[in-house]
Amino acid sequence: MGKRADAIVIVDGIVFVIEYKVGASGYTEHAVEQVLDYAVDLKNFHAGSHNRRIIPIVVATNAPECPIKIEFWPDDIAKPILTNRHAFIPTIRHVIADCSASAFDAISWADSPYKPTPTIIEAAKALYRGHDGREISRSEAGTENLTATAVTINSIVDRAKENGRKAICFVTGVPGSGKTLAGLNIASSRMNAHQDENAVFLSGNGPLVDVLREALADDQVARQKEGDGPSISKRDALRKSSVFIQNIHHFRDDSLDTTLPPDERVVVFDEAQRAWSREQTSRFMREKRGKLEFNQSEPEFLLSVMDRHQDWCVVVCLVGGGQEINTGEAGIDGWFSALRDHFPNWDVHVSDRLPLAQNYSFGGGSTAIESSALHLSVSIRSFRAELVSDFVSAVVDGNTSGARAFADRLDQYPIVLTRDLTIARRWLRAQSRGSERIGLVASSNALRLKPVGIYVKSLIDPPVWFLAGRQDVRSSFALEDVATEFDIQGLELDWVGLVWDANLRWIGDRWQHCSFRGTRWEEVRDSTRLSFLSNAYRVLMTRARQGMVIVVPEGDDADITRKREYYDRTFLFLRECGFKLLE
Repeated sequence: MGKRADAIVIVDGIVFVIEYKVGASGYTEHAVEQVLDYAVDLKNFHAGSHNRRIIPIVVATNAPECPIKIEFWPDDIAKPILTNRHAFIPTIRHVIADCSASAFDAISWADSPYKPTPTIIEAAKALYRGHDGREISRSEAGTENLTATAVTINSIVDRAKENGRKAICFVTGVPGSGKTLAGLNIASSRMNAHQDENAVFLSGNGPLVDVLREALADDQVARQKEGDGPSISKRDALRKSSVFIQNIHHFRDDSLDTTLPPDERVVVFDEAQRAWSREQTSRFMREKRGKLEFNQSEPEFLLSVMDRHQDWCVVVCLVGGGQEINTGEAGIDGWFSALRDHFPNWDVHVSDRLPLAQNYSFGGGSTAIESSALHLSVSIRSFRAELVSDFVSAVVDGNTSGARAFADRLDQYPIVLTRDLTIARRWLRAQSRGSERIGLVASSNALRLKPVGIYVKSLIDPPVWFLAGRQDVRSSFALEDVATEFDIQGLELDWVGLVWDANLRWIGDRWQHCSFRGTRWEEVRDSTRLSFLSNAYRVLMTRARQGMVIVVPEGDDADITRKREYYDRTFLFLRECGFKLLE
């Protein structure tokens, strides 16, 4: 994943991770965070280190000597020890004498597998540098799954290119299976190996696009400063990353006033089922772009743009589900209808988990070509627990017994509950080690959290919130500004604090969905809006990689919009679901 420890020394069953700062006269926060990141990375992702004692050490050669204090977290990673060149060997000896550990074979340790589970930001950076998708998947099954999908799509692209055909393929996957990772992998591998194809990753998720572009540009500038790659300015790096990852709506708008084919031959559409319907697209074009006669759905228009190529092109659609949070989405029907009615010359390849495709006749009356390799069946998101999405679904469905059954199996994934935001902040800060990211989230309609200091209408700057360091008060680390479901969908944090408002409240036997309008709550009855509100909380509860705390405020009977009963019943329900009370 691009991390490179200076040295790892194994003595008497203890793994020492050493970071040298040659010539340094002090111990910087960055150095401490750096060595702790290495230690945590080994503990989580290196099979030989899972059950070992790991001691991170910063050696600032010219710094003053520090007293040796050995403290371990529950997972046997020590808090970083600081030393200089003179005290280094005595420090090692002191630790060996003071700590007991079971000896093990260092060669076997070194040969044991390393299976990282990167965030989507880390994965994008690794793929952009030229790493293969197989190098950044945690499980063997996950690696095989992603590899089979990549091989299948690459073969479809190669055949289309060789035979002058236009093709589209639909990739499905279970929650957390890495659909976005698969899409980035396809786009980056084609970009690196076939520059004439101008492969691109397209998403309608604005925050995701902005964060990934900024992260890729920052990483490229940082690497060239370290001597890895040619010199490049931040502006040029951002321009380059903006070619690789584009906002689907900008891609669409760029094609409105021209009939020329785009430069791109291979395009990957993330969350393709969220493309706009004909009604939504027509309304937008009429009101925002002045196109009064526009009468196409977004899938139909996007396909028409790619169909301008005289010979070949390939479209890859990544299809998710269960997290729709916007109105006017066409669903997968929008793509199938457009292909059937307007593009009979396209070859259609679908995951075998899309039986809906068999209801359509495509080119020449044929049906879609099914492939099991176009379905990602293995969850790879959370290295702590693959049951999180099942647990969250049970909570959102109001299934207490089902949620508790899953919660009992989440022993390595803390899920805790409190009524006090201050306690939640303290817990989040205590969990974060190294550069592990923490942050607060809330529903976009959680408008009565203002009295506890949470104002969801105060917009965040996603690249700053997700990427800036601990010292930046605008970043997620500050635990001041909250991200809503629209800011964080498709992204993730290590530790999440979700502040729960009365817009989704438990009333004894079911969830009641409410929307705050003016000065009061109104119950939501429209089925589509009910689904959006449920999905908002589903998204928010599945953003944590390592654990989460939920804050249900106490409420205040003096405020009719924040009655205690609105919050108390929800709090008790969540406790019954298996959330542990945080003292």
